[in-house]
Parts: sequence; structure tokens; C-alpha cells
Amino acid sequence: MSDENKDAAVEVKVEVVVIPVADVDRALRFYQGLGWRLDADYEAGPEFRIVQVTPPGSPCSVHFGRGLTSAQPGSSRAYLVAYDIEKARADLIGKGADVSPVFHNVYDTGAEVRVDGPDPDGRSYATYATLADPDGNEWTLQEVRERAPGR
Repeated sequence: MSDENKDAAVEVKVEVVVIPVADVDRALRFYQGLGWRLDADYEAGPEFRIVQVTPPGSPCSVHFGRGLTSAQPGSSRAYLVAYDIEKARADLIGKGADVSPVFHNVYDTGAEVRVDGPDPDGRSYATYATLADPDGNEWTLQEVRERAPGR
């Protein structure tokens, strides 16, 4: 390997994340109800079923099913990003999701402190809302209007 290539980053992308669920059909109804596309639903006997759904506009999909993970249902935490958090929040609520009010964090104290309302300076990556699927897997909705350099 030449010296000029040894430090070059090899591009890799997140394709799929796995979330643990107790009831596959209930989870499928929930995510399809949010408008997520069903990509696959494959069953290979009573011990294995894999469902793949993809949020609108996302290059990354989500897997859930039976026989995929030993993680406990409801133990997953992940982020969704939206350009306009209020619009995304209203859309999710309109589709039946229980979405928290919008909040931002204040880190000046050295600890994470949630404050009601959007970030007062309108910064990307600073305004949030949360929702959970029927098993309690938590999704943090984050507003990103302008990506940081390199992202």
C-alpha cells in the first residue's frame, strides 16, 4: 500500500439497524402507519422472521422480527432527523404517534438540562422531540437545517 493511500478513509455507510420488538405484527402496523415503506417481510419458520422498513427519504432501513437479536424489546435508542421539526412532529402526530413537545438542551451547567421549546438561536442539531414505538423503543427527532461540515 502506498503512503498516500494508507490514511485515506474507506467509505462505509449504515444500511440497516435492528430494533427489538415483542410483537412483530404490531410493530409493522405502527411503522407502516407512520408512512415507513415496507421493503421486506420474510419468515423462515416459527423462530425466524425479518421485516425491513424504511422511513421516507432515509438511506438507512430498520429491521425487526423474531430471531434477530437477544436485546430486550424497548431497549433501542435511535435518532431521526428532519429539516423542520414542527412539520415533522405534526405529521407524526397526525399519523397516530405520541410525540413529545419540542425541547432543547442547555449544557452551560455541565449537565444536560431540557428546556421547553426550540433552540432560541435556531441552531441545527439543537432542537428535539421524542417518540416511542409500542414496545418502548425510543426515537429522538432532531432538527437539522444545515449539516455541519463533513456530515
